Amino acid sequence: MSNPPFHQFCGTEGYVASRALQDVVNVAIALERPLLLKGEPGTGKTLLAYHIAKALGMEIILWNVKSTTKARDGLYTYDTVQRLNDARFGDGDVRDIRHYIKLGPLGRAFGSAERVVLLIDEVDKADIEFPNDLLFELDEMRFHVLETDEWVSAAHRPVVIVTSNSEKELPDAFLRRCVFHYIDFPDETQMRAIIDVHFPDLPAELMRSACKVFYGLREVPGLRKRPSTSELLDWIRVLLASGARLPEEETPALQSVPFLGALVKIQEDADILAHHASRSADVRTAGRRFFR
Repeated sequence: MSNPPFHQFCGTEGYVASRALQDVVNVAIALERPLLLKGEPGTGKTLLAYHIAKALGMEIILWNVKSTTKARDGLYTYDTVQRLNDARFGDGDVRDIRHYIKLGPLGRAFGSAERVVLLIDEVDKADIEFPNDLLFELDEMRFHVLETDEWVSAAHRPVVIVTSNSEKELPDAFLRRCVFHYIDFPDETQMRAIIDVHFPDLPAELMRSACKVFYGLREVPGLRKRPSTSELLDWIRVLLASGARLPEEETPALQSVPFLGALVKIQEDADILAHHASRSADVRTAGRRFFR
């Protein structure tokens, strides 16, 4: 049997992926190791997993990690309450424990007859031991169900995508088993390509003005949450729906930017912008352009 081609992922019509990002996805697929993605919010980490699944023609299974998530939650749960109710009220066959074993996202990925993409989203939200608790299962691609004394083994090793917002440092043992990539925030050229995917008929002048305002906002020092790609796309959608025009000045006044609330989501950031807007002269620091 011949090996599959290396270049299995080259982006999709809906996801503009840099060559470096394409390469690291294909490395992770070839090595059959989890791909750990970091980057500031809004750089498309989660969305990438969906487009990998689309490009490869695979189902995607999402494991959305929370602060209370435990590793076992992803494997299976044993519904003791349902079994007790069935025993009390005579519904169902309580003798077969298998009826009360429900596979979690990792368990479903292992149990799938076809190869799937498994997205472990925001792994750093869980307890620090959470990644280490998954090491055996991710290495061996199987897990033990204590209640039935059975093993669930993967017929096909899933394509595992792990995202992190760097809220916590991940254990070295976990990192050693991953292929890593930091998704840089798109520069203006790449951002224009992303916008063109979502708004193919966007007028060139609106594209230019929107990018100028957007990157100008991101350069203002001290912002807790700089606007992200998804917020830029929402803002453009609002501009198109309303017919609002953007300021034409090279350094526009903040008050002239319509629907700023679509881009700035924290009051502290709004106060910082208002402080810059109160200055009469243009503000220039370290060669950067700010709003006046």
